[in-house]
Amino acid sequence: MSKESLEFTEMHWLMDVLQNIDVGLVILDREYKIQLWNGFMENHSGLRPDEVHDKPLFDSFADIPETWFRQKAEPVFELKTRTFTIWEQRPYLFKFKNYRPITGRAPYMYQNSSIIPLESIDGSVKHICLIVYDVTDVAINREDLTKANNNLTYLSKIDGLTELLNTSFWQEEFTREYKRSLRSNSASSLVLFEIDEFEKLNSQLSHQAGDEVLRTVASALKQTARETDIMGRISGEQFAILLVDTDAKAAINFAERLRKQIAGTIVTSDDAEFQFTISSGVAEFSSTFESDKKWLSAANKALDHAQSNGSNKTTVYQNKAS
Repeated sequence: MSKESLEFTEMHWLMDVLQNIDVGLVILDREYKIQLWNGFMENHSGLRPDEVHDKPLFDSFADIPETWFRQKAEPVFELKTRTFTIWEQRPYLFKFKNYRPITGRAPYMYQNSSIIPLESIDGSVKHICLIVYDVTDVAINREDLTKANNNLTYLSKIDGLTELLNTSFWQEEFTREYKRSLRSNSASSLVLFEIDEFEKLNSQLSHQAGDEVLRTVASALKQTARETDIMGRISGEQFAILLVDTDAKAAINFAERLRKQIAGTIVTSDDAEFQFTISSGVAEFSSTFESDKKWLSAANKALDHAQSNGSNKTTVYQNKAS
């Protein structure tokens, strides 16, 4: 085989590889007109090379933000440096549909892309090569992992039955709020409340009825509270809500509104209808509380007073030191 024939054969092989490689290849000139459009791009865009050749990229693909792309590409022309974009920054450059069977739930192909300079014989860069990689599988797997981790994080903070904060995470949030109140001396209030005679409900009816009572309380609490309030189930039948930027008077109004709403609710479980009540203790933040535990203890004292005086009541802690 002559040298000329070998060179021609090698060029044919090279063009065959470029056309069939599972990566998108696009060559653009200085005016961003398409000069090469390989098989990957044809298959995913539905546009033949002759349909896009010598046409501006932005005319054929209006979804590509022209200003952004030029800002990425100009340094490649001027400085002869390559650049790239990953799917976390921009999910795709070309809005191609996703046809992968495993990750078919993704509507579009996730892409990484690189732009590299193509130097002419005189050393100038008059063309750039845009390389497009299909990373849909990687992106979807990463997103699934992130969602799973977020879900695990959520579950680690939540009480499964009531979907309120669990004891440990509520305590973390409460401690953080105590420190904030200590710095700002702001008027926040803690409300502790318990379901009256909960054990009796469990024994006379059923544990399923008890669970329904707990869910009913949580539902009423969510309906009554604000987004900024910190709600949690901190023991079997005891709940807590920290009312941010709320003084004792407003906290008592909140607790009474919740108490009356629950007292008027009819619960149905195992074909039985019944009602129940709660007792609440309110303690407004005071700088005399030496720790968050002291604040919690104050609310507990108020709750004990409400329960020992007939239950179905709201009592506020009287801080004699303040």
